[in-house]
Order: sequence, then structure tokens, then C-alpha cells
Amino acid sequence: MSLLKTPLYAAHVAAGAKMVDFGGWEMPIHYGSQIEEHHAVRRDAGMFDVSHMTVVDLRGARVADFLRYLLANNIERLQETGKALYTCMLNEQGGVIDDLIVYHMHGNWYRMVVNSATREKDLAWIRKQAAPFEVSVEEGSGLAMIAIQGPHARERVHAVLALEEDVRDMAPFYAREVGDMFVARTGYTGEDGYEIILPADEAEDLWQKLVATGVRPCGLGARDTLRLEAGMNLYGADMDETVTPLESGLAWTVAWEPATRDFIGRRALEKQKADGVARKLVGLVLEDRGVLRNHLKVFVDGLEAGEITSGSFSPTLGKAIAFARIDSDANGNCSVEVRGKQLAARIVRPPFVRNGKPCL
Repeated sequence: MSLLKTPLYAAHVAAGAKMVDFGGWEMPIHYGSQIEEHHAVRRDAGMFDVSHMTVVDLRGARVADFLRYLLANNIERLQETGKALYTCMLNEQGGVIDDLIVYHMHGNWYRMVVNSATREKDLAWIRKQAAPFEVSVEEGSGLAMIAIQGPHARERVHAVLALEEDVRDMAPFYAREVGDMFVARTGYTGEDGYEIILPADEAEDLWQKLVATGVRPCGLGARDTLRLEAGMNLYGADMDETVTPLESGLAWTVAWEPATRDFIGRRALEKQKADGVARKLVGLVLEDRGVLRNHLKVFVDGLEAGEITSGSFSPTLGKAIAFARIDSDANGNCSVEVRGKQLAARIVRPPFVRNGKPCL
């Protein structure tokens, strides 16, 4: 089966990107140097083609009731038009079907952006749960999505787009409709910036204008090291349907109050919380030389305590870092088994980098 292509595919190829299969999409992994792209986002401005993400619009008289039931976080926090909320969508066992951002557009219209790799199961689950609430579920089509991130990202966008003052000055985790575009002050790098959803046939023009202002095109490789440094989970690696938010460093995304709100997976989470959560997601910093990779075993006091879920070299810190799911009582120093050797590591609380600065 041929791979799907985003509206920016030709621009990536023309720029010399190395293209790879990413969940059925042909996407750029880098444009020559993943590390330089990483540093561009931390120090200046970089941008990513994230048009493979799935946009889902929800409408109906009972849409708010539906989302209170569907999501672990509480959309009652979205009192203002354009406000955004990060949340997990759970199954009855409390496992994470997907993590997503939901925006309150206005009135009875909400927008969700979900992961591309989980598109089919997400849409099937949402439609199944929406039916009793008579909520329409419409997948966005003919759209592109560009994430511009970095300490100078917003000013570069402002140089290209004539945004009104209320858009230029909106707070983080807010969004606005700007003509036929949707501009959100959100991202997946730990840096400031925008995620812009726009018609597919307008995407390359915006992309090239941003390039002309000095915004560096970046691939999925840099996106992964940036999000790991920033302490942001990756679906399918750090959490999935077999683990709950309480085991994934995402307990803060579960809104327990009001106690009368019934959401999918609540009973399972309450039981797990009452019984005691056996595992937790932590950060690791490698003290020895080496590279941390997914699924390497973690040992505490000589006993196996868990495994790495995401591991990589941190360009900002200059050393290997990782997320690991380990026994909940494990703390302090540990070791990671790499090619038969035990390498010294330290258990830390993510994030590793905040606003471009080490925070360990």
C-alpha cells in the first residue's frame, strides 16, 4: 500500500529531507542534521509539518455532556472561547486510548486534535460513545497543520501573518480562528510558538514565507528529542491502552472533581488509586557514557525494577536521557543494562529542559 503524503511533501523533498514511513505517512525525519534542527528550536525558531495529525470537530446540543463523559480531564475548565485542554481518552479499564488536545471553539462546537497513528480506532471509539448524546463527529479534510516553535517563533509568524492584537497577545493554550486558519498557542517541544491549521492549498505558501524569515524546517527526529527533553509523553511508547494515566506521569490530567462526574475509566482509576499504583513513569539521566534506548531494563539495588519507554541523546544536556516505567517505590540511583553492561543512571522528575534551560 502506498504511503500517504501531506500537502507539504513536495516542499520537503525539494529541501532535501530524508523521508521515512511514519504510521503510514511519508514524513521528513530530518533535513540533514537532526541535532542542528533541535538546537534551532531551542535557540531560535523551527517548524514541523504535522499535517498527519487528525482534526475532529464535535457539535451538538449535548456536546459538553458528551465530552465530560468521554475525557478524563474536565472540559468545564474550557469556559472561554478558544481555550484548550490537554487530556487522555480512556477505555473502561482506565487504559489510554489516546492523548489529545481539545479546544472550545464556541457555543456547541469543540475541536479535538488526535494522533495520526490512532486515527481509525479513535474515530470509531468517539463515534460509538457520541451516538447516545446525538453529537456529530466530523473529521477535518483538506487541511494542513504547521507547528512553529522556539523562543523567536511567534515573532517570525507575526512577520508573515497580519494577526490582530488579540491573537498576537493570546495566552498559552488558547486558539483563535483567523479567516480560514486556526491559530493555537500550543506545541510539543517545550518552547513557545503556534500550531496553525489551514487549507491544504495554502500550506506551502505559508511554509516558504516562514523559511524566508529564517524559520528552520525540522523533521520528526528533532521533534522526538525536543518533546522528551520537555517531559512530554509519546503515545505508543510511554502510554497506551495497557497502562493508565496514573502509571504514565499523567495523574495531573485526571479531574477527580466534581466527584459526581462519571467519565469512562473512572471506576478503574479510583480502584487503582485506592489499592496503590504499583508503577510510575520517571525520568532517567545516564551518568556513564552510552545511549539509552526503548525497552532497556532498569535495575535498582541490583533488582530489575522496570524498563525504558523512551530513550535518546539530549542535545541540550549533552547526555543520554529517558523515560522509564518502574516500581513506584524506586528512587535515587539506578542502573540500565546496555549490551550486557550495567551503566549508572539517576532517577529524576521530568522535564529535563524548560524554556531552553536545563532544569535538573
